[in-house]
Amino acid sequence: MKKLSSPSEIKEILTRHGFRFSKSMGQNFLIDSSVCPKMAAASGAEKLPVLEIGPGIGVLTAELAKVSPKVLAVELDDRLLPVLSETLAEFDNVKIINGDILKLNLSELAEREFSGAFIVCANLPYYITSPVVMGLVESALPIKSITVMVQKEAAVRLCASPGERECGAVSVSVHYHSEPEILFQVSRNSFMPAPNIDSAVIRLNMRAAPPFEVKNEGFLFKLARAAFSQRRKTAANSISSMTQIPKAEIEAALKRLGMAENIRAEKITLEGFCGLANELYKGAFFNVKRDAALPFTS
Repeated sequence: MKKLSSPSEIKEILTRHGFRFSKSMGQNFLIDSSVCPKMAAASGAEKLPVLEIGPGIGVLTAELAKVSPKVLAVELDDRLLPVLSETLAEFDNVKIINGDILKLNLSELAEREFSGAFIVCANLPYYITSPVVMGLVESALPIKSITVMVQKEAAVRLCASPGERECGAVSVSVHYHSEPEILFQVSRNSFMPAPNIDSAVIRLNMRAAPPFEVKNEGFLFKLARAAFSQRRKTAANSISSMTQIPKAEIEAALKRLGMAENIRAEKITLEGFCGLANELYKGAFFNVKRDAALPFTS
């Protein structure tokens, strides 16, 4: 097997295939030989098939293939396909698909490639972290866990409990659908080329059922996005300014739930958001203004 953590061997392989790194695709290949075995071991791949996103040159893919019955890797950059054919040649349980994970029909893909439950394990490009993670946790697919390497700050935000200073709209959705944890940190020097920031590996253990009942999940997440859209304002002000809900009505709901009328979004717990969503939900009248300006990275 090729030593895929060796910078010299990586350069030799890539040069031979005429490959050059693409900044727009967030391509940074791991050269720390200790990281991928730890990720594979923590992911639960020894029991279930794996969906990997962005295999790069196959460093993590190879470790997953050693323990998983099947690894399905989705790679956007078709220039890496011949590289992967070489680096993963010894594994007959790996399948590479050339495609954009944000555009693929994951339900059809999972039904075709997996017979049931599966896990996700990936070193995610930073620029697609939020849409990929949110798409997976909200997909209702039979995913048991999601183990991914992301930007350190994103890891903190994703895993922060609602009610903590570091939380955001993504935190509400992540905790509603899963039990997240930060496993370990990864230095920027573990990559080639080295990014400007450190990373962290997190695992989201998917819940069998949400911890709190809500009348409408879509409404809950829109409410959270509105609440965090203007973090310097109170939750009531933020929600009211981004929706058709009168501020007085929001403040009254907060009071009924035992929360201060001037509470800020980062102080509201998951239970609090679920309760507030149930208090305010009245059907389809809810509308987030300028919805495109409210990404799930808030």
